Amino acid sequence: MKNIVIIGSSGHGSAILDCIEKEAKYNVIGFIDSFKKKDTLFNGYKILGSEYDLPYLMDKYNLFGGIVAVGDNWNRQQLVRNITKVTSTFQFISTIHPSAIIGRNVRIGKGVAIMPGVIVNTNSMIDDHCILNTSSSLDHDGHMQEYSSLAPRVCAGGNLSLGAFSSIGLGSYVIENITIGAHTVIGAGTLVLRNIGNFAVAYGNPAKEIRKRKANEPYLSSQRPLIFPLVKSIASNF
Repeated sequence: MKNIVIIGSSGHGSAILDCIEKEAKYNVIGFIDSFKKKDTLFNGYKILGSEYDLPYLMDKYNLFGGIVAVGDNWNRQQLVRNITKVTSTFQFISTIHPSAIIGRNVRIGKGVAIMPGVIVNTNSMIDDHCILNTSSSLDHDGHMQEYSSLAPRVCAGGNLSLGAFSSIGLGSYVIENITIGAHTVIGAGTLVLRNIGNFAVAYGNPAKEIRKRKANEPYLSSQRPLIFPLVKSIASNF
């Protein structure tokens, strides 16, 4: 099996690890995290360093690549961009929990995480670095654009178009033929009956746009902004 790392050692990183171990396609060497002390343990695996150490670590451990385990859509993209600047040979893998059901003619991009109990129905398309959380469903002909996400138990009807960086919150329902714009957040427990535009916060039953938001505005309760140091590598510390 090819050696990989998981970038991000939070609760989402634990869930990603579980998917990868159960899928049994890759060998996890450890975690990458700029906010954790090197050589400390997380779920029995070592924190190997930060993303800036990847060129050194790829050589040391013969790494093929890995997956970014950051729940916030904007922060996930920032980390992916940092990694591609540090090394052009790092391969972003996707992981699909064995209990997920993937329909016919479904296209899945790189860096995608599909959690336990997810259903993706026929002819759907999931672009790069999306997250489909526990027991969420994307019905037929759905399209999740890059860096978008479904929280646990989201139920999306057929022909959903979910814009880049947008998130649908915990336990929300979206009827068929709905378009949700880019950088939009749908609050938990929402019923979406009509299209929602770009850069919006919407929630309620039925959903109403409450206000506009910025692309990098936090929306997860545990979220902290990621601040990336302007350094090339700290591999010399190994």
